[in-house]
Amino acid sequence: MRYLPHTPDDVREMLAVVGVSSLDELFGPIPESLRMVRPLDLPEALPECRLRFEMEKLAGTNLDAGSMACFAGAGIYNHYVPAAVGQLLVRSELYTAYTPYQPEVSQGTLQAVFEYQTMMARYLAMEVSNASLYDGSTATAEAVGMALRIHRNKRPVVVIAGHVHPEYLGVVRSYLTSPDETIRRVPAGDDGRVDPGALREAMGPDVAAIVVQHPNFLGLLEDLAVLRDAATRHEALLVTTFSEALAFGLLKPPGAFGADIVVGEGQSFGMPVSYGGPLLGILTTRKTHVRSMPGRVVGLTSDRHGNDAYCVTLSTREQHIRREKATSNICTNEGLCAMSAAIYLSLLGNDGIAKLARLNHHASLHLARRLAAIPGVSLPYAGSAWFNEFAVDLPLPAAEVCRRMAPKGILAGVPLSRFFPEQDRRMLVAATELCSGSEIDRYVEALGAACA
Repeated sequence: MRYLPHTPDDVREMLAVVGVSSLDELFGPIPESLRMVRPLDLPEALPECRLRFEMEKLAGTNLDAGSMACFAGAGIYNHYVPAAVGQLLVRSELYTAYTPYQPEVSQGTLQAVFEYQTMMARYLAMEVSNASLYDGSTATAEAVGMALRIHRNKRPVVVIAGHVHPEYLGVVRSYLTSPDETIRRVPAGDDGRVDPGALREAMGPDVAAIVVQHPNFLGLLEDLAVLRDAATRHEALLVTTFSEALAFGLLKPPGAFGADIVVGEGQSFGMPVSYGGPLLGILTTRKTHVRSMPGRVVGLTSDRHGNDAYCVTLSTREQHIRREKATSNICTNEGLCAMSAAIYLSLLGNDGIAKLARLNHHASLHLARRLAAIPGVSLPYAGSAWFNEFAVDLPLPAAEVCRRMAPKGILAGVPLSRFFPEQDRRMLVAATELCSGSEIDRYVEALGAACA
C-alpha cells in the first residue's frame, strides 16, 4: 500500500478551510495535559525490501491452523479448500462484484448467486434461500427478528433452547430492544441436549419461536422431532441454526424435520480458517415466509425472447435507502463468500459431501476413543451422539493444556472457560478430514504428556 504524505502546501490549504492558522491552534481545544509533547517511539523508516522482511518475520511468530495440527473448532473448522475454489474466485467479475442492481449487465453474477441459493435450499431441505448474510451469528439474529415479524410482534418471546453458540446468542441479544424480556432460556439436560421438561415449561402463547442449534455448540445432535412437536403445539416457529455446515452431508437436514427457518455458518464450504473472517451467513426458509426474509433474493424469470433472465427480486427500496423501515439493516453483498460455497459444493457434489462428512465423523470417533483411554481424561457426554466435535474433561485447566501443547505444533482445542468460566477444565475438540491418523496419534501422546 502506498503512503502519500501531505505536502506543507496541502496542510496550509486544509487549515485555511477550517479557519485556523496552525496545527497547534487546531488542537487548541484539547487540554495540554492530554497532548503528547514527545516524538512517537518508533524506529526509523526502512527501505521497502527490508520492511517486507521484518513484517514477514513478525507474521511468522503467529501460530496458525495451516502450520499446526488443528483440533480447534467452536464455530470455525479446518477443512481442506480445493485449489480450484481460490482460482475461480480471482475472476474479476466475481471478486469485484457488488450488488447486481442492473440485471442487464449482471446476468452472470445473478445466475451464480441463484445457483448458490438453489444449493442451500436443496442441502437444507428448505424452499427458499437468500443471497447470504454476514455470518452464522447475524443469520441467527436475523432469523429471530424474522420470527417476531411473522407473528406481527404479537408474540414477544423467543425460546433459546440448549447449547446455542454463546457468540450467536450475544449477537441475538444485541439485536433486540429488550433482550431480557424477549429471550427465554431453556437449559440443556445432563446429556448435553435440550431438556424436554424444561422446554415444555418454557412454552406458551407468548412464544414466537424456538431457536435451537443442531449440531449444538458442543457438537451434540439435538432431537429436532421433539422440538418440532413442541413448536407445533403452541403454533410457534422452529428456527434451527448450525456452525458446522458439513454436518448435513451425513445428517438428515433440518428442513426434513419441518423447521420453518434454517440458518447457520457456511465457513466450512471453501473458506479458510482465518481470524475474524470472511464468513458466510446462510438463511433459508419456507415460501410462506419469504416476504419476511431479510437480505437479497435472486429470482429466475424469462425475457421477452423466452430466454432465462435473472434479477434481484422481492427486495424493497427501504432495504437500501430507508433503513429505519427496512426488513433488515444488513445490505452488504456477501457474494464472494457465497460463490466460494457454490464452487466448493459443485466440486464435491452430493457423493463427495457425504463421503467428506463421514470422514469427519469417523475421525472424531477415533479421536474420542483414544482420548478416553488417557488417565484422568473423560468425555462428559459420551452417551450422546455427535458429529465431528465433542467436549473433553481434563485433570487440569484446559487453557494450560493448550499452552503446553502449542510448542509441539498442536492446536489442542478451545477451552470452554472462554465462554463458561466455571468450566475451566473442559475443552471442545474438533476433528476434520485434515486430522490424519498420525496427527491423532501425536495429539493423544502430547495430551497425555500435558496432563501427566
